[in-house]
Amino acid sequence: MAQIPNLDNAPLNLTHLREQSQKELVTILKNIRGKKCLVIDPKLSGSISLIIQTAILKEQGVELRHLSAEAIQTDCSKVVYLVRSQLSLMKYISSHIHNDTSKGLQREYFLYFIPRRPVACEKILEEERVHNFLTIGEYQLYTVPLDEDVLSFELDLSTKEYLVDGDTSSLWHIAKAIHKLEFSFGVIPNVRAKGKASVRVADILNRMQAEEPVNSPDVVVPEINTVILLDREVDMVTPMCTQLTYEGLLDEFLHINNGSVEVEASIMGGQQEGKKMKVPLNSSDKLFKETRDLNFEVVVQILRQKATSMKQDYTDVTSTNQTVSELKDFVKKLNSLPEMTRHINLAQHLTTITSKSSFLGQLDMEHTIIEAQSFDICLEYIEELIHKQEPLVTVLRLLILFSITNSGLPKKTFDYLRRELLHSYGFEHMVTLKNLEKAGLFKKQETKSNWLTVKRALQLVVEDTDTANPNDIAYAFSGYAPLSIRLVQHAVRSGWRPIEEILKLLPGPHSETKRGRFSSSASFDTLQGAANNVDKVADGRRSLVLVVFVGGVTFAEISALRFLSSQEGMAYDLIVGTTKIVSGHSLTETFVGKMDDPLHTFLEDLFGCEQNPSADPVVNF
Repeated sequence: MAQIPNLDNAPLNLTHLREQSQKELVTILKNIRGKKCLVIDPKLSGSISLIIQTAILKEQGVELRHLSAEAIQTDCSKVVYLVRSQLSLMKYISSHIHNDTSKGLQREYFLYFIPRRPVACEKILEEERVHNFLTIGEYQLYTVPLDEDVLSFELDLSTKEYLVDGDTSSLWHIAKAIHKLEFSFGVIPNVRAKGKASVRVADILNRMQAEEPVNSPDVVVPEINTVILLDREVDMVTPMCTQLTYEGLLDEFLHINNGSVEVEASIMGGQQEGKKMKVPLNSSDKLFKETRDLNFEVVVQILRQKATSMKQDYTDVTSTNQTVSELKDFVKKLNSLPEMTRHINLAQHLTTITSKSSFLGQLDMEHTIIEAQSFDICLEYIEELIHKQEPLVTVLRLLILFSITNSGLPKKTFDYLRRELLHSYGFEHMVTLKNLEKAGLFKKQETKSNWLTVKRALQLVVEDTDTANPNDIAYAFSGYAPLSIRLVQHAVRSGWRPIEEILKLLPGPHSETKRGRFSSSASFDTLQGAANNVDKVADGRRSLVLVVFVGGVTFAEISALRFLSSQEGMAYDLIVGTTKIVSGHSLTETFVGKMDDPLHTFLEDLFGCEQNPSADPVVNF
């Protein structure tokens, strides 16, 4: 299990939140007396590991297993399932129970849904005739603290579900997570939302407060001053660009999952070929905390300086007579050696990727697309990638970026690229292209693009960005200022009103509301208001702005927010809430058609099973 992050320096009491969640799970397990087999949905194991340590689970007489189609091998007479509300998982559980009864095994079965118990799942259990065997409950885990300033709602498919499937259940979940925070930290007086989903979350949040009010004493100033809700759909440009912060690049190429990466042991200097090892990455690691938000170019220089300094200290210790005090200082420095070795190994691995001409060429192309002035050059580059059969997700990321910045592609170009993609990657990706079109990420051009207007008005391209001593959020992408964070910058400083005309050019409506006893009070819109008591919590700390990304946020965007929060004159601490941490790769992947998609199955039946990817699918466009 992953290392649980230290939350002692969090701007909110997140330790209390985590302890509450831990206590609820322990209570569930305590109430099931004796030895038990805890079967966890594999997608939840990372989240659970950030809430509770394996040792605590074992103290409750727990034997741990991952849920799969395979029968559970255990001597325990009690089996406890901990799962997401996914219909497909009900088939696994039903199969396990049928398998046990066919062998004459008598067991007690307990099923706990995270975070709530859905009727549709219970219906499947009834159809499978296993519902009566199960004691069913809920483990209401809505929020998982990933780090001191990052909360995740662990909804990894929310963007695709909302934009493609029309499934809005994640919006209720987000509102419920925020409302639960209000019970701990007071009613959030200001709510600013941009995008269809976000405005809807704001409405649900208000309805929840009306139905289940948070009764804060009048004298208490809420710890969270404002929540800014932002749809991923409003800015799909940023996640499609390659992140250039240290943590962002680690996620791009090694895929950070719940605060750790799994890498080949050889990357970390190990000798065993093919063996994998987990490397924790959170603010408990001092060197990582110092470097995670910096542009990777700068991180390489810092690591080099630290290594040189330690080498010099070692030379001094071995070649001169040192005082006891000097030796003590050297030993103290040696304590940080494992951390330093770890990050030098990771940085060395990243450097082998970032120094390749293919990586640099892709970065150049991303910047060319963002500049939106060389349509033919961009089209030729994407064409070439398709013909070379570069990884599909790599191609789709650039294609999405190209389509969004042009507000879609001319019909002739759109049809041509779609045909070329199917020729190169196989007819089954008709499902993928349909998903992208439905989500508005790869589509025919119907209106003139307003990207250039937005880019200029919000100063999204910053020339001569100083990555070593940045004065703008553009350092995180070496010259491109993430649109999402520019919007947050404006929302925090002066609300939506001054940029209303620009907001109208971006997808979805926007709203700004005051709530609770502050609904009739003067506006907190400007930073000057920070001097007022209303922007300070009881102990004099800066008040908080919770920035919620509906559909996911990248590590580079989080770094840009931390940069904003650290700037002189910033009146608030910023804390991030997100449905999931995403990268361009993981986000694009959610739209790729899976083998079990109904449309995929239909196409297989229509065209026959295994097709040669390079053969022409018999489809007319």
